[in-house]
Amino acid sequence: MKGCRIIWPAPRQIELEYYTVRPLKSGEALIETEFSAISAGTEKAWLTAMPNTSDRFPQRPGYSSVGRIVEVGEDVKHLRTGDRVIGYFTGHASLAIKSAEALVKIDDESISSTEAAFAVIAGISLQGVRKARLELGESVMVMGQGILGLFATQLARLSGGLPVIAADLSENRRKLALEFGADHAFCPTDKGFADEVREATKGKNVNAVIEVSGAAKALNQSLASTARQGRIVLLGCTRVSDTSIDFYKDVHRTGISIIGAHTFVRPDRDSYPGYWTHQDDSRTVLGLLSAGRLNVSPMISEVVSPEQASRVYTRLMEQEHAPLGIVFDWTKINRGN
Repeated sequence: MKGCRIIWPAPRQIELEYYTVRPLKSGEALIETEFSAISAGTEKAWLTAMPNTSDRFPQRPGYSSVGRIVEVGEDVKHLRTGDRVIGYFTGHASLAIKSAEALVKIDDESISSTEAAFAVIAGISLQGVRKARLELGESVMVMGQGILGLFATQLARLSGGLPVIAADLSENRRKLALEFGADHAFCPTDKGFADEVREATKGKNVNAVIEVSGAAKALNQSLASTARQGRIVLLGCTRVSDTSIDFYKDVHRTGISIIGAHTFVRPDRDSYPGYWTHQDDSRTVLGLLSAGRLNVSPMISEVVSPEQASRVYTRLMEQEHAPLGIVFDWTKINRGN
């Protein structure tokens, strides 16, 4: 059986290749992908070989997808052919092999596959919000309103954040954050940004910050806008550490906690408070989608054939504010079977 996938042979190079799918091992499942979502910030960073990414190429990008099971290996009991599942780190590929334990079945057929393609991305935002340990009525600010940030803004509101403040350089993204339930949306480069945050919190500053932009400067701004004994969750990956922090003044004396929230700090098994498995986070996301509490559709900017991958990634590299949610439609590809 032949599959088709997107690869990066070298930095800034994009290709579509056909390959032979190997036989399944025990405990594995073969997924025929319907849609896969681009995580624009992450994939741009890795494609351009920014600091704190791997310098090993070729690379196979893509970590959030949806598809149907076409074959299961021995000892797979909870999945069967035809089941629709969330693809966790399966790449942008028409066919993907994954440990069946890593896959989450979608029971609600009313959830569209284009929405479900973002479940892993939304789950990463969710694990960051969990680590903030928000209590009902605590104020929270989400720095950066890319796709991870917009999910985090919605999830902070669902977690009881009050008020929820969104911060982003883009006016369009700030408007979208307000549509998603943010109480305020500010531009972090405005001269009065810190004053706006203080005013929105009645002079107290925020109890928690979810820092999603990955900009080192944003961490300094977060520290300046966080209340004493507050928490800052580093959800976005900081690629370039180009600023200094006065740890005594801004962290030690204020009692602020800085919490790392890379997706790979989640446990492999057994969720516990603040640290759920990626499977349990995905199930939560699916439950929120099913209940109509999490909004994805306005973030989907375009659905394209994987044959347009080179054009799409070139745009991501060239544009300062990339499109929010680009989805590859694998039903449009010649699968090469």
